[in-house]
Amino acid sequence: MRLLETVGGPADLKGMTDQQLGELAAEIRDMLVETVSRTGGHLGPNLGMVEITLAMHRVFDSPRDRLVYDTGHQTYVHKLLTGRAPKFDTLRQQGGLSGYPSQAESEHDIVENSHASTSLSYADGLAKAYRLRGEDRHVVALIGDGGLTGGMAWEALNNIAAEKDLKLVIIVNDNGRSYSATVGGLATHLTSLRTNPRYEKILDLVKKNLSRTPYVGTPMYEVLHGVKKGLKDMLAPQGMFEDLGLKYVGPVDGHDRLAMEDALRKAKAFGGPVIVHAVTQKGFGYAAAEQDEEDNFHQIRPLNKPRGWTDVFAEELVQIGHRRPDVVAITAAMLHPTGLAPFAEAFPDRIFDVGIAEQHAVTSAAGLAMGGLHPVVGLYATFLNRAFDQLLLDVALHKCGVTFVLDRAGVTGDDGPSHNGMWDMSLLQVVPGLRLAAPRDGARVVELLNEAIDVDDAPTVLRYAKGEVFPDLEAIDRIGGTDILVRTGKDVLLVGIGAMAATAVDVAERLGAQGFGVTVVDPRWVKPVAPELIELAKEHKFVVTIEDNGRVGGCGSAIAQAFRDAGVTTPVRDFGIPQVFLEHAKRPAVLQEIGLTGQGLARDVIEMIAKHQGDAITSEPDTASGRPGNA
Repeated sequence: MRLLETVGGPADLKGMTDQQLGELAAEIRDMLVETVSRTGGHLGPNLGMVEITLAMHRVFDSPRDRLVYDTGHQTYVHKLLTGRAPKFDTLRQQGGLSGYPSQAESEHDIVENSHASTSLSYADGLAKAYRLRGEDRHVVALIGDGGLTGGMAWEALNNIAAEKDLKLVIIVNDNGRSYSATVGGLATHLTSLRTNPRYEKILDLVKKNLSRTPYVGTPMYEVLHGVKKGLKDMLAPQGMFEDLGLKYVGPVDGHDRLAMEDALRKAKAFGGPVIVHAVTQKGFGYAAAEQDEEDNFHQIRPLNKPRGWTDVFAEELVQIGHRRPDVVAITAAMLHPTGLAPFAEAFPDRIFDVGIAEQHAVTSAAGLAMGGLHPVVGLYATFLNRAFDQLLLDVALHKCGVTFVLDRAGVTGDDGPSHNGMWDMSLLQVVPGLRLAAPRDGARVVELLNEAIDVDDAPTVLRYAKGEVFPDLEAIDRIGGTDILVRTGKDVLLVGIGAMAATAVDVAERLGAQGFGVTVVDPRWVKPVAPELIELAKEHKFVVTIEDNGRVGGCGSAIAQAFRDAGVTTPVRDFGIPQVFLEHAKRPAVLQEIGLTGQGLARDVIEMIAKHQGDAITSEPDTASGRPGNA
């Protein structure tokens, strides 16, 4: 029997010998590599977290003591040690374990939000609550993988430092990386700590004891002897931590469990907030991950990955960069995931990586625009939420020509509720002057990106889906800026937004088989509402909008409002993502579940038509045509 099979919870770790814990660590790494290579997910960060997690659970008593993880993709080891090992092969699969902490899965999980730089604020509030309630409980906040480059973390540290009796331990998992190498002044400061003589001794121990073993099999490395009695001493608080008044312990070899346990016990006994600085290597114990220069296997990607939306954008931005020397790019620690790496390679002096700091990225972009450049800000759609105020008041109010490119828009699937890009088109509707484009295929990514970057007096946004780019869907006509994709009659006007345009064509085929005449249009630019949609609506009996964004306040709502303002009485039905937090599953499975498929939508449209026709029979003729549009 494997040792991991005997671990039903953290209490089972307390009585293990050092030898057993070393064998357990090796088993955990084997399971991580074996499982994540099959299911996908965040391998590198978790390989680097094994000993830290073991130490956390041996020193503290979860769930009474609360463990709060920043960037929750670092919790795979925590899941394995809290009774979820038997289900670990379901990681990121529909109905299986989430790739992030989940309250529904375990009492050992409390914070589900997987966005970075938040753990210290959660921990500050939790520790204050326990103090006020008179509860003798510790809070442990784990931050790293670039999380300290976010301003919110420093706002929290500023407050934590003023609370001298909070039972709060902050573990800084310092692997020098976020998705790729961490950048900025903070990284430089931590580097100065990492390069002091005592740290160099720790690093030498890590390198000397690092073993190389095959992909999966025998224990992947011997437990590091490291610092046998833990830290030689408590280093004086250094630099910025000293200025904040925070107790500092470290640097500690984060791959030496004994040293980590010793440091955490000292921090726990201190009675106030303490920072434990653990130095780790992302991908530790798996040679292929350690040697991966891009991101140490931060996230496992499929082999022979098909051409994606991001690839199309990446290639075209380089072409634009050659034509437009004023175009620059900004990334918030997501150079490769957002497709900006080729631009950075072609124009190294025109790319700015600000770390996990979306608010700063957006206002910095405003400054670049004010200085005569045209910035392109590459973000995941879900991360734009964090910088809405800056977009509204720092960019739009000043009519700055900044182009935002939102990757992973709509349903993203595997990464769960916090990563679905289902709020951006609703949030952006309220920004005066902003123009929003939603390409339906690769050709439209190229087309609309160029149009967006030509706008220098207002913010523009281009948003597209995750994964394989759709085959080009050519228009049969264009009215104004709106593409006509299908025209078989005037019973139903189907407005397909972005990635849902192909679905709208599928719906049209199904409706056509039932004898309905349909026009399918793609507005391309969905904000402001294209005036030609108003004229088209007047010519049809029904209007249906389809978008992969939340229904509340989305494009369908904006189109219906525009119709009302223009006095158009054609009934409107808007389809989109319900305003719920969607469980993780593959994108097609999620779309199936929420009814955004050709078959499901065609059925709903036919039911809508039948209902309206039934109402018309039982209603006065002069009231039937004035039926409210939104459903």
